[in-house]
Amino acid sequence: MPGQVSEEAERSVAQESGEPEPRRWSAGKGLVFGQLALVILVALTGVALVLGFANKDRCTGPHFDQWGRSEPDYTQRARNEVCYSDIQYLWIGRDIDRHVFPYIHGSINAKGDLAGGTVEYPVLTGVLIWLGALFAHTDAGFLLGSAILMAPFGLLTAWLLGKLARWRALLWAIGPPLVLYAFHNWDLPVVLCAVAAVYVMHRGWGKVGANRPLMERATLASVLLGLGFTFKLYPAIFVLPLMLYVLTGGRAGTELPPGKRYDVKGMFRIAGVALGTAVLVNLPFALAGFEGWKASFTFQGLRQADITTNSFWFWGFRPDSDPKNAEFQDMVSLWSPITVLASFALALYLGWRRYKRDGTYPWIAVSAAMLCGFLLFHKVHSPQYTLWLVPMLVLLRVHIGWSIAYYIADIAMGIGIFRWYHAIDVGKATTIYDGFTAQAVMIGVWGRAALLVGLFFAFLNAKSTLDDPVPDTFLPGAPKPATLS
Repeated sequence: MPGQVSEEAERSVAQESGEPEPRRWSAGKGLVFGQLALVILVALTGVALVLGFANKDRCTGPHFDQWGRSEPDYTQRARNEVCYSDIQYLWIGRDIDRHVFPYIHGSINAKGDLAGGTVEYPVLTGVLIWLGALFAHTDAGFLLGSAILMAPFGLLTAWLLGKLARWRALLWAIGPPLVLYAFHNWDLPVVLCAVAAVYVMHRGWGKVGANRPLMERATLASVLLGLGFTFKLYPAIFVLPLMLYVLTGGRAGTELPPGKRYDVKGMFRIAGVALGTAVLVNLPFALAGFEGWKASFTFQGLRQADITTNSFWFWGFRPDSDPKNAEFQDMVSLWSPITVLASFALALYLGWRRYKRDGTYPWIAVSAAMLCGFLLFHKVHSPQYTLWLVPMLVLLRVHIGWSIAYYIADIAMGIGIFRWYHAIDVGKATTIYDGFTAQAVMIGVWGRAALLVGLFFAFLNAKSTLDDPVPDTFLPGAPKPATLS
């Protein structure tokens, strides 16, 4: 089978070259260690999730008004005490509190306000929101229900990252982003989809594991990326590098169809599967309530680069006299997608150059670089987007200093932004530059921007954790692949 190398052959090559034999994991003691490591990782993730919920839950109660909104002074408490979450905030204003099934009867008015159950997220996130509110009568109940639904996604992500990267997965399990943002919005399910796509591509499933045919693994990965699109949009961008990985024959080109230099048919099949998955999930909603379904996309298209979007566009190009200046907003609406697409093209091109040099298209590295481009140039950069980036810091062997620096900048943003909003509300900041919190926000905005530029290139040059020998404990009964890139 392409990509399969026997232990005897590897040992013979190592002896002839004078190199040490490849590392092996024992089936006895190694098995115990592997299981224990995963248990510890998942347990630590569980602790982080509990801490994350406790932090957000500080904003709930102790009393509730007739709409189930926490009292007293919910808005000021949420900002001043840095326990704000979109989950709790959106309990009112999207008919979530009325348990209206999303999209079917929805709409958007001329002012850009959503009504009738439409939420500003793709359809599976909308369904998740509805389920989280199903038995809730207050914003506290909604936060709890949503946390119960999403926690398993965070735990399973830790389990997969542990199997893929072992102790490097601590960057997910004990990193500040999980505490700050696990229940800030509905991002844990989409992160799981992205990580699961990587897992099935490089570890497969069942006894055959990673030695399943490339098209089997890539097809399931593309389904997962298509599902990710229906939670939040970003996994769709990973389909492009996955297509090129399939086009070039996967691991060192050893998984091409016989006699083929490139697998063009396979590449387009992957695109079709991802697109078909997204269409099949969206289609029932579009047919049942087209206006409500379309309104979620319209809402995102109408968003402006303002004080709430945390992007460098606002801080770098905003006219001081009028942040809502139409000319400024038109400029951002034009140049944001252009620069995003340009960053995608550059990442794909540099990935192709690396393929020509190394023989394997680095689809994970290219995906990570494309994500950096999106986070940098998109006009909206919500704090919880950091959860999207963390798995890439786990899966790619960039220096740990990148992670530490990004976490510091992210903490400055994640805490500073709400304290800054509070300072503006109570009149302690007469301009957007007043006070320590404003400076913390600027450190977060510009620090993240600079780090994303650096990470764009660091990711493209990094090896993945999957380049390591695969522990037998993580692939029970499966032959060891020659290379996992």
